[in-house]
Amino acid sequence: MSLEKVSIKEIMNEASLVDSLKVIKDSFITIARELNLTEENCPSNPAFTNLENLKKMKDKEIGMFGLFEEGIQIGFVAIEKANDIFYIERLSVLPRYRHKGYGKLLMDFVFNYVKAQGAKKVSIGIVDENSVLKNWYKLYGFIETGLKKYEHLPFTVCFMEKLVERIV
Repeated sequence: MSLEKVSIKEIMNEASLVDSLKVIKDSFITIARELNLTEENCPSNPAFTNLENLKKMKDKEIGMFGLFEEGIQIGFVAIEKANDIFYIERLSVLPRYRHKGYGKLLMDFVFNYVKAQGAKKVSIGIVDENSVLKNWYKLYGFIETGLKKYEHLPFTVCFMEKLVERIV
């Protein structure tokens, strides 16, 4: 990865939302297949999202950002503010770009972004059965704060959070 060829930009228009939708779906479908998640048994999984859902997120003023390498979008993250807690949503990197530091770039961006807005902590909910992802978040400094089994989901949700370090 060459950092001068990588940028993170806010997703501002419908064309960018369409590109982001493809990144999200292509990224999340890998784990959905691994865990036998389908549109029927887990319609809320990002692998099965649609443009209308992204537009609703945008209307709620959820920050959306794309990760680009040489002008091609390869990642995405949404950041939702709720008081002094920020929630990470739809963090994704296309499969062929994984394990190269792009996810960490997105996370570093998230923490710089929320720190500038006075956040106290960042929270995320993930599929507990996805141990690779769970361990990745732990390596980044997230701690597990709870598990919850929802009737409408065919997996357990793991809630994790990390305190935001203060700017000195």
